[in-house]
Amino acid sequence: METITKTARGGEDLRCEAAALAWLAEAEPCGGLHAARVLEASRRSLTEELVATGPVTAQTAEAMGRALARTHAAGAPWWGAPPDGWPRDDAPAGYTIAGTLTPVVPRPGGFDSWGRYFWAVRLEPFVRGLSEGGFFDRSATELLERVGARLCDGDFDAPQPRLVERRGREGLPAVARLHGDLWAGNLLADTDPANPTGGTLIDPMAHGGHAETDLAMLQLFGYPRLEALLDAYDEESPLADGWRERVALHQLAPLLHHCLLHGAAYGADTLAAARRYA
Repeated sequence: METITKTARGGEDLRCEAAALAWLAEAEPCGGLHAARVLEASRRSLTEELVATGPVTAQTAEAMGRALARTHAAGAPWWGAPPDGWPRDDAPAGYTIAGTLTPVVPRPGGFDSWGRYFWAVRLEPFVRGLSEGGFFDRSATELLERVGARLCDGDFDAPQPRLVERRGREGLPAVARLHGDLWAGNLLADTDPANPTGGTLIDPMAHGGHAETDLAMLQLFGYPRLEALLDAYDEESPLADGWRERVALHQLAPLLHHCLLHGAAYGADTLAAARRYA
């Protein structure tokens, strides 16, 4: 097996990524996407399998869409839950990228709805940092805070896809198991014939959330044969009515993060998305 080794940058703790990959891999026996295998991990380095990649065909996209639905259906115990095996002793409170933190919620009981969680954990820390740093003026900050108020009021709470909702009927939390950073570069078309899902997940920020968040991230920067993937997902685990109207809402989290990472290039898109939900 060919391998690749990553070295931590800044405040990263690569034990967190190793735990995330193992957690995502737990869904594979139920038809979930393959997650890259970790051979060795420490705080400062991670060695994993090197994935041989190829083009995304229509057949591959459909297989990946069905498998992603199964990964989400593996579930999580609460909103923002970190993966099993999270190094709780002295790990950071989330996933660190270029000095910015995407938090997890280390203990249950914090949030009783997706909207409250999404604002408090995924959006408000970025809004606050960008406002205090002068990136957003008062008008822009107030716009985003109005979105936050509506999120906390439950205006955008929506059912999970059907397979995740089934967890609720079984007495389990209807919280999806997310990759958490599902752009095209982290969902690889895998040429290994032993991988029936056609895809492999890498570089996750896995946590418990709403399945629509992963789908929105795929749509933010595009993916080959995306509609085939989404259609197959919807056939495997039907999405709630109006899910396409909520895509830009879920995209606010990565857009705000990219404002922190990359600056003004993402400001206009962020505020345009916020205006739809304020």
